[in-house]
Amino acid sequence: MGEEIDIRLDDGRTLHAYDTGKGDLVVLWHHGTPNTGAPPSPLFDVSEPLGIRWIAYDRPGYGGSTPRPDRSVASAAGDAAAVADALGVSRFAVMGHSGGGPHALACAALLPDRVTAVVSIAALSPYTADSDYFDGMADGGVASLRAALDGRAAKEAHAARPGDGADIGFNPADWTALDTDWSWFQQVVAAGVAHGPAPLVDDDLAYVRPWGFPLAAVTAPVLLMHGAADRMVPSVHATRLAAALPGAPAAPAAPGAPGAPAASGAPAATVRIVASEGHITVMRHAHTALHWLRSEATP
Repeated sequence: MGEEIDIRLDDGRTLHAYDTGKGDLVVLWHHGTPNTGAPPSPLFDVSEPLGIRWIAYDRPGYGGSTPRPDRSVASAAGDAAAVADALGVSRFAVMGHSGGGPHALACAALLPDRVTAVVSIAALSPYTADSDYFDGMADGGVASLRAALDGRAAKEAHAARPGDGADIGFNPADWTALDTDWSWFQQVVAAGVAHGPAPLVDDDLAYVRPWGFPLAAVTAPVLLMHGAADRMVPSVHATRLAAALPGAPAAPAAPGAPGAPAASGAPAATVRIVASEGHITVMRHAHTALHWLRSEATP
C-alpha cells in the first residue's frame, strides 16, 4: 500500500496523502463521492508491472484532510500540485473515477506543464440547464443534484434525511462487483462518510456550479471511459465532455462519415463506451486505461 502522510499547506490546511512509492510513471488518483483517496488497490496487480506509482489525497473534508467549504472543482489543481511538490514529483498523469473525473480534468486544464495524460472514468460533465444533463439518470441521483442546484441549505437537508430506498443507479452487476472484485469501494466509501455528509455536500455543490476552468484548456491526451449501462452517471456525460474538450469536431458529422476537421491543434479525446457495464463494473476495464496511460503519458 505504501505510505500515508499529512501535508501542511501554506493556508494552514492539511491534506492526507498516499504514495505507493514505486514506478517511473506517476499517476495521481482522484477519488469519487463519497470516498477517501486511497489508490485503487484492485488495480495494483496491473499497475505494478507497468511501472506505475500511485499518489493520491483525501479531498478536503474527507478522511484526514481539512474541510474547505464552497471549494470549486478547480481547487483540486492547487491541492494536487501541493501533494506532488511534497512528494518530490514534478510531472504526473491523473486518473479519476466518478466524482474524481472532473477533478482530474481540472488538474489537466490548470497544470498543463505538469499533467502528462488524463483518464476520466464514469464522470459527470459540467451542469447546464438547457441540456440532456439528467437524461437516463436514476431518480436518486437526480434528486441529490437538484438539491445541490437549490443551494447549500437544500443540499444539507437532503443529505441529512435517512435513505428512503431511492434508486441511485447501480445495476445488479454493480452490486455484485461491490461484494466481490471491487469490494475495495466499500472500504473507501465507509471511510468517506465516517465523519458525516459535509464533504459530499461540498462535492455536489461544486459539480453543479461553474467548475472554475475551461475544458478547452486541456492539452494533455484524454481518455474518457464510461459504461453504457451506467444510470448513476449516464454515458451521455462522456459525450458531452468529449464535445467540450479540444480537438472535438467543429460540426457534427453524418453517421458513418469521417467527421469535420478538429477545432484546434490538440488531439481529440479518446472515448470508450463499454457495452453493458455500469458505474462500478466499468472499473473492470480500468486496466486498459492504465495501458493507455503507459503509452500516452509524455515523459
